[in-house]
Amino acid sequence: MHRRDFLWTSAAVAAASSTPFTQTAKADTLIKGGAEHVISIWLGGGMGAMDTFDPKRMGDPTQGKPGSYYPSIETCVPGVRLCEHLKQMAPLMDRVTAVRTVNHHVIDEHAAATNFMHTGRPVSGTVLYPSLGSIISHERGVVQEDAPPYVLIGYPNVTRGPGFLGARHNYLYLTDTSQGPAGLSRPDSISPKRQSRRESILATLRQAQGLDSKNSLQEYEDAIDMSQKLSGPSFNKSFQLDEEPGELRNSYGGEFGQRCLLARRLVERGVRFIEVSHNLNFLNGTGWDAHNSGILQQHALIQELDSAVSTLIVDLEAKKLLDKTLIVITTEFGRPPEFDSGGGRGHQGTAFTCVLAGGGLNHCGAYGESDDLGKKVVSNPVSVPDFFATIHASLGIDYSKYLYDGDRPVPVTDRGQPIATLFN
Repeated sequence: MHRRDFLWTSAAVAAASSTPFTQTAKADTLIKGGAEHVISIWLGGGMGAMDTFDPKRMGDPTQGKPGSYYPSIETCVPGVRLCEHLKQMAPLMDRVTAVRTVNHHVIDEHAAATNFMHTGRPVSGTVLYPSLGSIISHERGVVQEDAPPYVLIGYPNVTRGPGFLGARHNYLYLTDTSQGPAGLSRPDSISPKRQSRRESILATLRQAQGLDSKNSLQEYEDAIDMSQKLSGPSFNKSFQLDEEPGELRNSYGGEFGQRCLLARRLVERGVRFIEVSHNLNFLNGTGWDAHNSGILQQHALIQELDSAVSTLIVDLEAKKLLDKTLIVITTEFGRPPEFDSGGGRGHQGTAFTCVLAGGGLNHCGAYGESDDLGKKVVSNPVSVPDFFATIHASLGIDYSKYLYDGDRPVPVTDRGQPIATLFN
């Protein structure tokens, strides 16, 4: 062996032999929280930070003056201000952190940015990346055996899917807050006795299968077992929102608020990750994609978000579930301070706000600082992988680990680091 080869081989052996110690030391330094559930609120279209959680100086679309569309108000956290239409959130900001410096450099186009804000990675031609919800399902699994790990109340879309993790980590899609998933609600004509007879026949058929056959179809068999559990009265009881006091239901508000109420009931049922979309009824005509005249009624959208999320926080806290449940508010990008020709705003990914609440975190009202018009990050930038790593850490998930697409290693958060100050 040549001297150079000997030195290279010796160095490789030494590095390999030290790996277990390095991994152990790294494991000891990982940040870990104690949350058990996530309610993720998706503001599809692009929420403007300066009109919500990061207000700036007042602008004027008629004069072409960049800035906020609404005045700001004080909150319970000194120095942290919000848009005037978030008045119910203002006294709760000690349970909340508006992360004002989230940023990415994905093209400011809805589909690409939505994919990035669900998977933490740009679209790839070779790898179908899993969504945040699917990763959490994979890493933490079910809370209770008769509840699904991942429920979607919104848009069924590949960006929310399991990617290479496989079908068992896919979402359960809900279309109606008043009843269970389509296809899983048992018809009235199927009595318990008849259902029991069907299950007996299924058990006989399974027993007749060879072991090899059963192993090859295990994922399908698992889906059948889960569907049987979800079609029963125990899980479907979650959808009986009329069991809740009328005053509480009214506090949550309309369609979106009832989705948030259902999310709380699903947390109680044992669901690990729930995504709730908030742009389905387009109160202002455009949802959060407030171009042109869409900004004229944007306040109605903000007010609906305010009442639903503030009630959700108080409701979870009253049921002693807030520290166990991380509320996350995300959007694909923000809006620039300048107004377009129709008085609305365009798209901006260089600096925008995502929000965390509850989850046992050490909240501070706001984290990070954008410039005087919210166009650029001034201090404490938070990449999307960093934001995802914070969510993973809050749930006790190892944000430094690798998942595998076959034999291809994929970092779970694309090497993101949590916001350390949010953890005690």
